[in-house]
Amino acid sequence: MPDDERHETETEKLDRKWGDLLQELRVMQTGAQLTAGFLLTLPFQTEFASLDTYQRTLYLVLVVVAAVTTLLVMSAVAVHRRLSGEHVKERVVTTAHRLTMAVLTAIAVLVTGMVALIFDVVVDRTVALAFAGVIAGTAALLLVVLPNVVLANGASGSADA
Repeated sequence: MPDDERHETETEKLDRKWGDLLQELRVMQTGAQLTAGFLLTLPFQTEFASLDTYQRTLYLVLVVVAAVTTLLVMSAVAVHRRLSGEHVKERVVTTAHRLTMAVLTAIAVLVTGMVALIFDVVVDRTVALAFAGVIAGTAALLLVVLPNVVLANGASGSADA
């Protein structure tokens, strides 16, 4: 249902959008935390010492991406906490929306990098790069193309389709 058919006040619409963003951020936060937790256990495995320079560098880049992802999720909450009661909910929602898009991007990079690292360690670099490319392409299709296709088909489609 388009926003203009909901018969909401602007405040109600912003409250709904903020609630939706919070739910999305909760899901992404869990994924980011599990991924970061996985990455943080790797140096304590005996096989970690056998990683080559490329693998160690990729691992460290992934740790940084996981940390940045966590900070991006937290920043939406920090913005809300700081601006709560300041009568700027539209700015809070817009900022949280942008942060959510950044989190989606960071998680896609993180997942792609993890696939590259795991395949590089388990198989070889060529296979790792190929599968990382497949995952990156899949992420682009699911996170960018699919929402745009759904939006484009929204005017002609129905909820029953």
